[in-house]
Amino acid sequence: MTSQDTNYTYNFSGKSLNFLRPVVMGILNITPDSFFDGGRYTNEKSIIEHVEKMLSEGATIVDIGANSTRPGAEEVSENEELERLLPVIKNIRKRYNKVIISADTFRSSVARKAFDAGADIINDVSGGTLDNNMFATVADVKAPYILMHMQGTPKNMQKDPQYTDVVVEVKSFFQKKIQQLNNAGVQQIIIDPGFGFGKTVSHNFALLKNLKEFGSFGYPVLAGLSRKSMVNKVLGTLPAYALNGTTALNTLALLNGASILRVHDVKEAIETIKLIQEYLI
Repeated sequence: MTSQDTNYTYNFSGKSLNFLRPVVMGILNITPDSFFDGGRYTNEKSIIEHVEKMLSEGATIVDIGANSTRPGAEEVSENEELERLLPVIKNIRKRYNKVIISADTFRSSVARKAFDAGADIINDVSGGTLDNNMFATVADVKAPYILMHMQGTPKNMQKDPQYTDVVVEVKSFFQKKIQQLNNAGVQQIIIDPGFGFGKTVSHNFALLKNLKEFGSFGYPVLAGLSRKSMVNKVLGTLPAYALNGTTALNTLALLNGASILRVHDVKEAIETIKLIQEYLI
């Protein structure tokens, strides 16, 4: 299944998000310590310039993270996350009324306040495992929910992750969590296998190779591959030089059914989508 095979349309907050063709989610990390762009976007001028650039290049969604989830990251307090996140959401919402804003948080209390501030989507790297109130909160605010798989926590997830069969186990996780979400009243779900979150390079490539399996749940699939270690460890490079490798992996993700590309580099992702669309005609 590719994103062209099923016309997903999600309606929320007076907006509509259509996945008839793949869309790009641009990353806005307002953290001092994210693995690639930590510290770049910590004042209003740099944030607005970056958002303007991503939107002008074709981003459909802006994903805002205020708590770094890089491997080994220390968790920031709820108050610090809120102090970083809420003013940025409000400012972007005020300036760009029609943009779709995703709040990247695993805390239900932050998710609710982010939604009240103007966010449209909740992007939870923990898939509800770090906060038992997340599913009920998402159901209450009626926000689309990005359900991601992570083994462990950001602090320990890359300390020798183990699976008997990573594809089978991640699918089993989604089956269980989707049922819980549906029971809570959440239907607008996006699936994210969580590349780099508690996985080795071989685990990540097994998931990428079998990405179509995750489309079998009937929901759009998000691929977050941008400049990650599965590029850098294979090529022997650093995140700053991983754009070409990212584009190669995004191409494979699209051919295997991805409906959303979560990226640092919007222009290149949009070009990749256009070329794959032409190829698939």
